[in-house]
Amino acid sequence: MKKWILFTLLTSTSNIFFGQLTRPMASPLGKVEQRVGLTDITINYSRPSKNEREIFGNVVPFDELWRTGANENTKITTTDFLIFGNDTLLAGTYAIYTKPNISNWEIYFYTDTDNWGTPDVWDESKIALSVAAIPTQTLDISETFTINFENLTTNSADLTLFWDKTKISVPFAVPTAEKMNSSIDKLMAGPTAGDYYAAAEFYFKENKELDKALTWVGKAVDMRPEAYWILRLKSQIQAANGDYKGAVETAKKSLELAEKEGNQTYVDYNKQAIEEWGKKKK
Repeated sequence: MKKWILFTLLTSTSNIFFGQLTRPMASPLGKVEQRVGLTDITINYSRPSKNEREIFGNVVPFDELWRTGANENTKITTTDFLIFGNDTLLAGTYAIYTKPNISNWEIYFYTDTDNWGTPDVWDESKIALSVAAIPTQTLDISETFTINFENLTTNSADLTLFWDKTKISVPFAVPTAEKMNSSIDKLMAGPTAGDYYAAAEFYFKENKELDKALTWVGKAVDMRPEAYWILRLKSQIQAANGDYKGAVETAKKSLELAEKEGNQTYVDYNKQAIEEWGKKKK
């Protein structure tokens, strides 16, 4: 009986110990983050090692779909669209699958990213983009599977896969010029109504330079005369400056527009303000 109790205790203790033990993974998680021009790209993947094995054509069979790493599917996330030759990959998150061969690889960007390894059923409709690439043989051996970015410019880079003596390079471009042109056009056009509104609101809340805040909110009103929330802010700044008569007139405009839009919150705000400021106006 005592032996049985001792065996039970040892077994339970062992289970608890091993249940809490965190062990290093054979294929550790890897993450590469890269900004190309103005586009942020992140890749999460697991990194198997060669361990004296023949990799391509053996560990990774030719002409079969590969998860492009180990464990969960490899994921790429991009904040802007990427241009591969004449094809475009939209911004978003994708799984990267590949089909290696001696003379040619296919790289697939797959919209379903929740697979452990390759999907049980491959769905062609989920291929957002496929790219062909020619593998090169290198003199150096990469012991651990590596994904990286090389040949960076402000407009492009190469997505590279490297394991054993095989390297794949896939060039792509990013919309740096388009984003810069848009930013320059916006800057040259001057502040928007939203910019003036945000600046005026900040100064109003900080109770600083209210004359300047009034000027800014006035410009916002000129640009967006239908925006009752901007008129509401203008009335508040006028009241803070002691111009209760002007504040009431502005609040009435805001009230009328808010009623047309059916925004009861701003209707109530303006009615309360008109009553309060109406008692103070001279």
